[in-house]
Amino acid sequence: MNKTELIEALSSSTGLSKADAGRTVETLFGDAGLIVKELRAGGKVQITGFGSFVARKRAARAGRDPRTGGTIQIAAATVPAFKAGQGFKDAVNR
Repeated sequence: MNKTELIEALSSSTGLSKADAGRTVETLFGDAGLIVKELRAGGKVQITGFGSFVARKRAARAGRDPRTGGTIQIAAATVPAFKAGQGFKDAVNR
């Protein structure tokens, strides 16, 4: 399911217009959405029964350039991560 299909499914299951459903999805998951804002601020978004979104710090490290085979330095970064909750895992494995 892609973003457009998600918006259509949300619209049909809730009775929202496609425009309202699209704004809802953008508000949650967009580049300036609620989840991104909270992770940028160093917080965590926990949805009971579904899972948690967190920002993890990744240290600088040495890597390998696949074109040349030489060593390159990979900068430190903060990366988003999702950990599925037990209720979500159970629902998927039924």
